[in-house]
Amino acid sequence: MADITLKKIYVKVWRQNSPKDKGRFETYEVENVSQGSSFLEMMDILNDNLVREGKDPIAFDHDCREGICGMCSLYINGKAHGPDTEITTCQLHMRKFSEGETITIEPWRAGSFPVIKDLMVDRTAFEEILQSGGFVSVNTGGVPDGNTIPIGYEDSEEAMDAAACIGCGACVATCKNSSAMLFVAAKVSHLAKLPQGQVEAKRRARNMVAKMDELGFGGCTNTGACEAECPKAISISNIARLNREYLCAKIAE
Repeated sequence: MADITLKKIYVKVWRQNSPKDKGRFETYEVENVSQGSSFLEMMDILNDNLVREGKDPIAFDHDCREGICGMCSLYINGKAHGPDTEITTCQLHMRKFSEGETITIEPWRAGSFPVIKDLMVDRTAFEEILQSGGFVSVNTGGVPDGNTIPIGYEDSEEAMDAAACIGCGACVATCKNSSAMLFVAAKVSHLAKLPQGQVEAKRRARNMVAKMDELGFGGCTNTGACEAECPKAISISNIARLNREYLCAKIAE
């Protein structure tokens, strides 16, 4: 199949110089973009054009560009990570867009993720939630000793599925209440299903939920939008497990 070149597209981007700046949309024209290019490669082309014109390039986060780090989080045409499923922005390709189309790009819109500049947001809140309980302190000895701990197949699979969360924040950006429940649930679930995670079990969910509320994230809407837009397809069944863990922790107080 021959590669197709988009001769002209329009990119409507949110520009905001600083957290206190009011911000505004600006529209740019980009020419001759291969449909085989990734979305971030298109952004690189646009920034190269802006630099050549003596203008300030668009600030956006990226690192691995392999769907692992979660930093490339953009709200594209009204969808977290763009018009595709189970991918991050860096895995989105320009074949999803048409000749002459206007592509609207925004940062995550959540009070707990303040804009740093343009499309970059501060997701330190996720780190604070993890520091409040997303860890284990049990000493299992060396690697061979840890590997000898028996774990049931279903438990290990569910733990690994939950651990696939990359903390990109798509769940927060998608939820109309800016809830972080899916993120917290994934981090609690993958430890709750493992014996190594039982040492902190009675306080993990309680502490992480308390920190989530303290940081201003909203409550769960139960609409399932977070699961639908999650690039790793984290199941909302983890939220049910989080609720059970939280209830057990409160009863044990």
